Amino acid sequence: MNLKEDKLKRGNRRHYFFLNPYKDAAFTKCPKCLSKTLLRKFPLVIHIKPRQVLILNKKCRYCARCDLIIARKPEVESLMAAICEDKNPEIIGNNYLIMGTLGKRDWRARDSFADDVEIIERMYIFKGMWDFELARRGWYPAKK
Repeated sequence: MNLKEDKLKRGNRRHYFFLNPYKDAAFTKCPKCLSKTLLRKFPLVIHIKPRQVLILNKKCRYCARCDLIIARKPEVESLMAAICEDKNPEIIGNNYLIMGTLGKRDWRARDSFADDVEIIERMYIFKGMWDFELARRGWYPAKK
């Protein structure tokens, strides 16, 4: 069985994802299960409008129990701007979508891909995109 058949059997989906918009929250604990998160590098596949695919190998927080990747939005946007500044400056500030991740083997072979379609065929789409809101600090009445 080759790699493509293996991905099709698994449904080509991996991980849950949360793009952390909060500057003061690092999420060292998982917001869902409260276990400690680890730092891991993930090759994130990002679609920037119009028709631009970018692979960003970035350190993210990861909860193994929930299979959740947490990436900080300001860091992702600054890295995207730095990369696009040389190659394609007119797309800086455009809307984007972080679609999934690449396997490590595919990330190492990214220069040999013929086009963006091949990257999209090889990527693992996120199982789901989660959103968390921070509770404000302070005193709250006891729950009834």
